[in-house]
Amino acid sequence: MRIGVLTISDGVFRGTRVDGAGTWLCQQCERIAEVSRRVVDDEVPSIADALRDWVEQEMEIILTTGGTGIGPRDVTPEATRLVIEREVPGIAETLRQVSLSYTAMAMLSRGLAGVAGASLIVNLPGSARSVEQLFPVIAPVFEHAADLLHGETSHEK
Repeated sequence: MRIGVLTISDGVFRGTRVDGAGTWLCQQCERIAEVSRRVVDDEVPSIADALRDWVEQEMEIILTTGGTGIGPRDVTPEATRLVIEREVPGIAETLRQVSLSYTAMAMLSRGLAGVAGASLIVNLPGSARSVEQLFPVIAPVFEHAADLLHGETSHEK
């Protein structure tokens, strides 16, 4: 299985901010898969192009971090929506519900999850603490999602 971690942050892209969430995600993902990592600015074309590139490479799981809030530069959901073919609302709903157990600010999260080709794309917040809280919730579905996206529909695993 291959996992892509895409950090979406003007500050990280410019080198003025440390990528705590992306670094932590990569460390966790390297325990279970081959990992690729990229950083892009908070621009819809940059985000969508990076996602499309990984979808074309048939990256099974693509995790984004950053740009899911309501600020003017938070455009990750819009870029993701341009790329995905089908939404997977259960993931986004679950992530928001889990986040709500930690902070009321989770109500402001607009992250999406969806499928493009044989890739599952999941938007995560840019906060390292939030990513640390949410990754254990979604990681258990990665292998089964990858199997399903490759046409392996057996439920006997």
